Amino acid sequence: MGKIECGENHYAEPHNCARKTGNIHNRKEEQKINHHEGHEEHEKNEGVIMEFEKLSNKVLGLIIEVHKNLGPGLLENTYKQCLAYELCSAGISFEMEVSLPVNYKSVNISCAYRIDLIIDDQLIIELKNVEKLLPVHEAQILTYMRLSKINIGLLINFNEKYLKNGIKRYVI
Repeated sequence: MGKIECGENHYAEPHNCARKTGNIHNRKEEQKINHHEGHEEHEKNEGVIMEFEKLSNKVLGLIIEVHKNLGPGLLENTYKQCLAYELCSAGISFEMEVSLPVNYKSVNISCAYRIDLIIDDQLIIELKNVEKLLPVHEAQILTYMRLSKINIGLLINFNEKYLKNGIKRYVI
């Protein structure tokens, strides 16, 4: 994949920038867990959680990097494109502007839902540039999580002087 320029559109396009060893699914397979009798399932779950936490923390670090370089007040799409550049540079697989239909009576109906970013099929990122996050923004990310069956999401408001005040994590 070529260099992503801020402002370019890469809608609904999977970004498989991750090297095989950098992909979290492959790292899970390679992970060695010491098994104790009767604790195999518990330790397996701990390993998956640790791998996800590494991914989540790395993505948060990239989000902070974008905010540190750009500051608050730009268009949401600018932050999205620059985060896409950072994700690709870090070798993290993601999809951008993912269309999300609603399944109604076994029929997929396009309702114009678009998830900003899905990271490695495990994490939804919804970006905002608003004065204040509102309950409607929370409802939006929770709806995306429910419909996509992805249990973890980050709602990011780039319009904060200190980005830590604009980060909300959701688990369903």
